[in-house]
Amino acid sequence: MINAAAYTQVDRAEQEPDACFRVNAQAVATLADVCRELNCPLMQVSTDYVFGADGDRTQPYVEDDEPGPINVYGHSKLAGELAARTWEKHFIVRTCGLYSVGPQGPVRGRNFVDTMLQLAGQHRALKIVDDQQCTPSYVPHVAAAMIDLLDTAQYGTYHVTNRGSASWLQFAAALFHRAEIPMSLSPITTEQYGAPAPRPRYSVLDLTRFETLGLALLPTWQEGLRDYLRRLDQTRELPIQRRAA
Repeated sequence: MINAAAYTQVDRAEQEPDACFRVNAQAVATLADVCRELNCPLMQVSTDYVFGADGDRTQPYVEDDEPGPINVYGHSKLAGELAARTWEKHFIVRTCGLYSVGPQGPVRGRNFVDTMLQLAGQHRALKIVDDQQCTPSYVPHVAAAMIDLLDTAQYGTYHVTNRGSASWLQFAAALFHRAEIPMSLSPITTEQYGAPAPRPRYSVLDLTRFETLGLALLPTWQEGLRDYLRRLDQTRELPIQRRAA
């Protein structure tokens, strides 16, 4: 059983923690009980947001590092991990910054990349947070790695993202460059952006444990962005027309 369902409204979770925990923790406990009864492996999708309390962090997190969530969403996902671990045949997959192409699924239309492209239809200049470092990850790449991981029966916790890291400003700059969309970008801080829920300043995940299984390496985040835009071209879903500089 792969549990890809989650309460992902990070800012709203600060106002409705009970709803967030029901989906991200209590439901996982129920799934773990069902999987135990069926003797069925459980794969729980988690997040880099189980980290963040180490404000001075500059090195990627390994799976055994002490978690330290700093918002309700992160705490709920950590509780979900603990619930999944009550069944020995579990995989916990921590990932980060998901985005994809297609009309189905919670990441469509509500992820950073889609938002940037939609804003580009209205603006020629944007202010983007530049003090959060993570690894934006293309869903098809992560999903393929999850399927490979299921076949190993090597249960435990794994970090599964695209390779490398970037700030949101760096990611946006690469997006607009590849999409051939002229855009003036200015850096702002997390505080200037003013989101209700705090975010980790550094939440890059170390992929060594996954890579030691001998499975196919995940592509870089730049390759993820390339494949996303190629897919958009194939489906003709690019929200705006590319403009000449």
